[in-house]
Amino acid sequence: MPHAAHSPAIDPPSPTTTQAAAPPAELSLEERLTLVDAKMTVKLDEAAVKYEVNTAHIPTEPVDLADIVTGPVDTEPVATGPAPLPDLHPTPVAALLQRAHHRLLTGGWCKDVLVDEDGARCMLGAIRIEARGDSGLEASAATVLLDTIRRKFGNVDSVPSFNDAHGSPRIPLRMVDQAARLADARGL
Repeated sequence: MPHAAHSPAIDPPSPTTTQAAAPPAELSLEERLTLVDAKMTVKLDEAAVKYEVNTAHIPTEPVDLADIVTGPVDTEPVATGPAPLPDLHPTPVAALLQRAHHRLLTGGWCKDVLVDEDGARCMLGAIRIEARGDSGLEASAATVLLDTIRRKFGNVDSVPSFNDAHGSPRIPLRMVDQAARLADARGL
């Protein structure tokens, strides 16, 4: 028996990944675009899940755009002085809070005292001077302001403690402005 040469059988390698079959040529352009859109939607959904998984351990707090997007406080030329007080809210507490906000904008804001040596005032100091001796109106305005602060920041002891906890006027001024709107909405 003659010795036959033994040649090993060569099997084509099996593919390890499957490639997506090209869409059949008989599909219209609209149908092909729909298929591509579906594939991209799946890929984007997968990427979104990966992102959520990869960033879940990072602690974040919501960002208030009013803390980021700011503009100049006083845009009037120095020679003409501060901007005039805008039309006041029709209700007394809202109008008082609006005047207090304007005073803080034009006269300055301070912390740790009602009025500093330059005449700047804290939130309560601005309310007190604008109340013009009406202690009932002053108390109502302070109550609405504290309610506004608590709606945004939770349990806060008092308006002065909130005022003194800040290093810049941005958030205290915004709270006084929001309190004026709340008082107006409540008809106070």
